[in-house]
Amino acid sequence: MTTAAIPLRRPRERVLVQPALDCLFLATILVVSFAKIQWSFSADLSLADVLTALFLVVFLWDRLERGDAGLTRTSIVALGFFAAFLLVYLIGFFNLDTQQALTQYEKGMAKFVLHLGFLVAGVTLLARRPQRFYWYALAAFCGGIALNGVYGVVQLSVAQATGGSLDHILVQPITGRATSINIFGVIGGTQAVYRPNGLTGDPNHLGIELTLPLLILTPIYLRLERTHPWKIRLAVALAFMLVVELATLSRSGLLGLGVGALLLAVPYRRYLARRELLYPLAAVALVVAAVVAVRFDYFRTVLKARTNVSYAAASPHFGVYSFIPDIFHTHPLFGLGLNNFAVYYEFVTGRPDFGPHSFYVSQFVESGIVGSLVFVVFVLWVFRELGVGRRIGRLLDAAGDPLGARVRPLSWGMTAALVATLVSNVFYLTMTFYYFYVFAVLAVAIPVVFGRSLPRRL
Repeated sequence: MTTAAIPLRRPRERVLVQPALDCLFLATILVVSFAKIQWSFSADLSLADVLTALFLVVFLWDRLERGDAGLTRTSIVALGFFAAFLLVYLIGFFNLDTQQALTQYEKGMAKFVLHLGFLVAGVTLLARRPQRFYWYALAAFCGGIALNGVYGVVQLSVAQATGGSLDHILVQPITGRATSINIFGVIGGTQAVYRPNGLTGDPNHLGIELTLPLLILTPIYLRLERTHPWKIRLAVALAFMLVVELATLSRSGLLGLGVGALLLAVPYRRYLARRELLYPLAAVALVVAAVVAVRFDYFRTVLKARTNVSYAAASPHFGVYSFIPDIFHTHPLFGLGLNNFAVYYEFVTGRPDFGPHSFYVSQFVESGIVGSLVFVVFVLWVFRELGVGRRIGRLLDAAGDPLGARVRPLSWGMTAALVATLVSNVFYLTMTFYYFYVFAVLAVAIPVVFGRSLPRRL
């Protein structure tokens, strides 16, 4: 037998790399909203950060081993944004003037490299995987946030029944960090008002993050065939997440959800009177009405507190905007430096870890006009790719491809979710969190993943 006749086997290492890479990618997406699962070393290191670092190492190893330097157009654009943000932050480094500022800057840069690195690598990976893998990634993202909701309900039940903390039982032994459910206040001097925060750091974070699966999955659910096995499952899941959303008492989350729902009401107006939408909403209304009826005075007091529009209640959210003119007088172009809001305004807030109650304040203060413009372009790019996704869905519908009934609703849901997040962050700060960049990966990858299904003549 000649040498040429001997069958060649792929190295075992190569066979194992792709499954490991895919598992790390999906695991990162699943736990990206589990903010409480973190450890404090020289910096706060979350479970998602650890998985991302491993994913990026395996991703680069795989690419180097195969000698593969190819990138899609979307990956190249993402890499361009990585470079643009990096340049802004490096220039902002020269505005630092204390050791504390440098420490915070280093922490911010570490997070930035992981998050934007995942954006580039994630889009590249999805472009080379079958479409089924994209749906797995979307399920992991929405499922992870839904699991936060499940944990939040159990957390709330334990607190209401015993006054104890589920975090002390399940989270603290793993992380060594003291976390707990949020206590909004006390009624009558003895009755505590709890707001579930799940595995996120704050009930408002949970409320804002829940708007994403609610808005992304609703259009997909409405377009599913009545006999589809996921029709009822999604109806139950969406109703459950809406109940948890209400339980968070997050005004920012509900504001974003309301704006996103209004946006979806335009293309899906013919579904507004259908039972697919009315039945889950009626179920949620019945659950809420039953709970409120049992403890009417309690909920009336809570609702009054959450709808308080007095100056004292509103000042934490509006007052931070007064910081922006101060920065325009000192470091207008590149701001005070990445992750440095708390450092420079500790003398105002009295807290070394205070974040502004607005993403936009944080953006202006830390990266100035130039950094804010780069971010605006980044968001417009995500909107543009979602617009391409909607166009692909229309073309697939016109070609009679059943995939159009998935891609178009997905793109509309992602668009509404992005709008909701932008609105919610006017009075809160979650767009600096990792989940937003995972969302961006899934959003901009839609044309790359589903565009290849278009008939060539189109």
